[in-house]
Amino acid sequence: MNFAQLLFPDFSLILIGYLLCRLTALNRKVWEQVDSLVYYFLFPTLLFRSIVTSPLDLGATSGLIGAGMSMAVVAIALSYSLPHWPWLGKHLDVRLHAASAQVGFRFNSFIALALVEKVVGPQGLQLIAVLIGFCVPLFNTGAVWPMARHAQRGFARELMRNPLIIGTTCGLASNLLGLQIPPWLDPTVNRIGQASLALGLMAAGAGMQLGSLASAKALGVAVLSLKHFVLPLVALGMSRVFALDATQTLVLLMFSAVPTASSCYVLAARMGYNGAYVAGLVTLSTLLGMLSLPFALGVLGSLGGG
Repeated sequence: MNFAQLLFPDFSLILIGYLLCRLTALNRKVWEQVDSLVYYFLFPTLLFRSIVTSPLDLGATSGLIGAGMSMAVVAIALSYSLPHWPWLGKHLDVRLHAASAQVGFRFNSFIALALVEKVVGPQGLQLIAVLIGFCVPLFNTGAVWPMARHAQRGFARELMRNPLIIGTTCGLASNLLGLQIPPWLDPTVNRIGQASLALGLMAAGAGMQLGSLASAKALGVAVLSLKHFVLPLVALGMSRVFALDATQTLVLLMFSAVPTASSCYVLAARMGYNGAYVAGLVTLSTLLGMLSLPFALGVLGSLGGG
């Protein structure tokens, strides 16, 4: 499978946003409004629809849910622990770490949804929907907590206001209750969600300042290493602990290795942190996905029986 070809659209949109912001009249003031539109409306709509429209069989996927959530907890704990590592902790800015820790465990749901059907087939969409529904609230809680703490904002208040958590939990609740989007409304909802993908990636590119990455090299290497090397290993371990079958193991490995979420940048910027640095990490993560996906699905997949 050509992962470079799969990830090129995301990377090219980041590059387009970067060039538009710097070479045209569409400057940062314009893209700040795009950030808000994506974060508060477009992307939550995408998450809601992706969960509502995918059948959830909780009985058959209880092991996958346990493995996914356990992997999420380990990933969040590792990202939080970076300031306490020998040598590394002395070279980290705690506020920058608060904004960047999320890069080490969050994932790009669009790439996951696009990839799983090619790797596993239609059954994969059901399995990835389960992981998205249960792990996105957990990942977003992990993303918000350090930023709310360092910004001295109420953690519970920030969670209740987080549109990504609201969209995901509403989608999960609707699915479990058997509620569906009316057929006449679904095309509109689908187009709103699709718009978030292009605009979110372009906004990340517009907010990126490549020079900012040099200001905290150790932090960048640490969170990206967790995301693209350590997390797939954790996923393989959890697949064995929860005795997942070959298909579920492959989906979990893919879930662990896709690039980080483009909304990492939007969340950091919306909460008053260094969005430019986080946008740079999002860009590098998109590129590193070309290495971590073959590593997870090829090398580790063979070890896990996938």
